[in-house]
Amino acid sequence: PTMTMDEQTALCAAPFSDPAFNATIRRRGVRLDDVACLPISLGWYGPEEDGGRRLIKSQCYSTEGTANFYMRPIEGLTVLVDMDTGKVVHISDRGAGIPIPAAKNTDYRGAANDDDDGTDRFGYQTVRAPSMEPAPEGPGFQIEDGHTVRWAGWEFHLKADARAGLIVSRATVQDPATGARREVIYKGMASELFVPYMDPTEAWYFKTYMDAGEYGFGLQAMPLVPLNDCPRHARYMDGVFVAADGRPYVRENMICVFERYAGDIAWRHSESPITGMDVRESRPKVTLVARMAASVANYDYIVDWEFQTDGLIRIKVGLSGILMVKGTPYSHMNQVRRNEEMHGTLLSENVIGVIHDHYVTFRLDMDVDGADNSFVRVDMARQDTAPGESPRRSYLKATRHVASTEKDARVRLKLYEPAEFHVINPTKKTRVGNPVGYKVVPAGTAGSLLDPEDPPQKRGAFTNNQVKRLPTTRVKSGPVGCSCTRAKGRTRWVRGRTGTVRSRTRTWCCGTRWGSTTSLVRRTSPSCPLCRPASTSSRSTSSRATPSSSSGPPWRRTSPSVPLLPETMHQDTCVLEDNPRAHWAVARG
Repeated sequence: PTMTMDEQTALCAAPFSDPAFNATIRRRGVRLDDVACLPISLGWYGPEEDGGRRLIKSQCYSTEGTANFYMRPIEGLTVLVDMDTGKVVHISDRGAGIPIPAAKNTDYRGAANDDDDGTDRFGYQTVRAPSMEPAPEGPGFQIEDGHTVRWAGWEFHLKADARAGLIVSRATVQDPATGARREVIYKGMASELFVPYMDPTEAWYFKTYMDAGEYGFGLQAMPLVPLNDCPRHARYMDGVFVAADGRPYVRENMICVFERYAGDIAWRHSESPITGMDVRESRPKVTLVARMAASVANYDYIVDWEFQTDGLIRIKVGLSGILMVKGTPYSHMNQVRRNEEMHGTLLSENVIGVIHDHYVTFRLDMDVDGADNSFVRVDMARQDTAPGESPRRSYLKATRHVASTEKDARVRLKLYEPAEFHVINPTKKTRVGNPVGYKVVPAGTAGSLLDPEDPPQKRGAFTNNQVKRLPTTRVKSGPVGCSCTRAKGRTRWVRGRTGTVRSRTRTWCCGTRWGSTTSLVRRTSPSCPLCRPASTSSRSTSSRATPSSSSGPPWRRTSPSVPLLPETMHQDTCVLEDNPRAHWAVARG
């Protein structure tokens, strides 16, 4: 099971009860009072490794001279601890001769870095966040019973969860033409976050974390800081969890909800003077955001669920915090032997940033206009014209494929084989006869390069495909299993022939990846600024038109326009069904 907060706290102190460990620390020339140890999940490397016991590994850092102890690893020292007894089972010390990196210039706290001239001590300019005063009439959203949010036709339920952090459920949107509420998502959440480090050495090979299942996004969520984490007019929700002994406790300000306007444009069009029409139309982009942040050891994950007025739901994941580094005897690259494998980048004296990945997987239980949903893949392929048929030699054709089984609903993205992925309700039609549905857009994706038989990849086999679709009766837990800690992984969960047509099914979107993060942000060491790749999103398509043939599209505020989207969102083109000029119009319905 997931480690409780009480267990994690106790395991931080467990190594100090062992005389052999204390002697090892003293031999390194470090005072015991200046040492912090953190429990690290083991992963799974075969039953012979644990003998049926609950084991954890612990690694330690020097806290002398800085709050950023992550930059001062006592390299090579790994302690194996029995989680149930708190006793040290084994000590491995492979770090003889590796100095502890210096504390100078590692402290990330503002008070330690800010100068009076408007810069920090590294020379970077500091800026004040712009004031976002609430409107005189108050925020444009309402929160009822502490959980139900209403805004711009949207209604959904928010819940704090120990594993997922933030769960969005029962999301519906009001049809402006009829006033009826239409179902979109039954439940959505971050399901797992797989973080494999690319260092096979003794002190690093096991660092292949499942941050949600092993540590808990909700358990690791810290209170959000007003004005810094959320704007001035945000509303906050607490999380209520249960400790190991059954005591309930409250995590204050765990979730915030706010309206966002960042100067972006939702839609615009201006007519050229040659038409003789003076048209300058533009709409500001205002969205509603539900946010939580989990601090899993050194990394901080910021998860945003963003709702738009045009029916789009965008899920954004940001990565920040502190780098996890490896100690090294090298202080300059001229000391490194040619072709020596360092498993990362030399960031500073005696500090290597180890290459690693972050894979975020989301679970989306879609209920588009009800539970009778099907998964449709729309493939775009080149078609050649016949000789003399047209001055054009080729064009693109859209072909729809309804996934009849869960095996058919596995998606591995390919750049030169573009496709769209729709969740439709074939029993409900738009006013022109197409089935209503939503398009699922996996963005910022990447595939794992690890050997499929590598134990960490077996556990993280859900990264083999970027989108999967399963009946809700097949998988009731996370992608690794009910109990993630020391789990072998779930490699057979998409091999069945279970049908997925017109059933309540579960969509898994996987692949947001930060590869080699440490080597990409060298100048920002020791802190890691917020990194946010193009994120997984679920966006509306033909659901914008109502089932009634007499009514018009519900999104008249933008019809027949195309809302503006960032160019970084690959294949994320928003199209209204009644726009004949849209590139993807042939794929709609």
